[in-house]
Amino acid sequence: MAFNIKQNDTSPSLQATLKDASLNPVNLTGATIKFHMKGIDGSLKVNAAMTLVDAANGTVRYDWQTADTDTVGSYYAEFEVTYTDGTVETFPNNTNKTIKVVRGLN
Repeated sequence: MAFNIKQNDTSPSLQATLKDASLNPVNLTGATIKFHMKGIDGSLKVNAAMTLVDAANGTVRYDWQTADTDTVGSYYAEFEVTYTDGTVETFPNNTNKTIKVVRGLN
């Protein structure tokens, strides 16, 4: 299911619970997480740090910046986790999340 947000909006934040292959929340204690969002054409739109909401239960949040939602369109998104041992894992790891920026009326 796509996450929809109106053009130029910065709320609501994008929140996700990152899960392993068995659908259990991943423990993100000590990890750093980046949010990547690209246009369908492959152009990079966002490459930014995320906030850990509940590290033990894999919950993260991205707070939108105005430039993130200024262009109407469909985007692919993923969450890149760097664990304390330096290994990297990307979520979701079997597809991409879809973000839709919907045209505003103003």
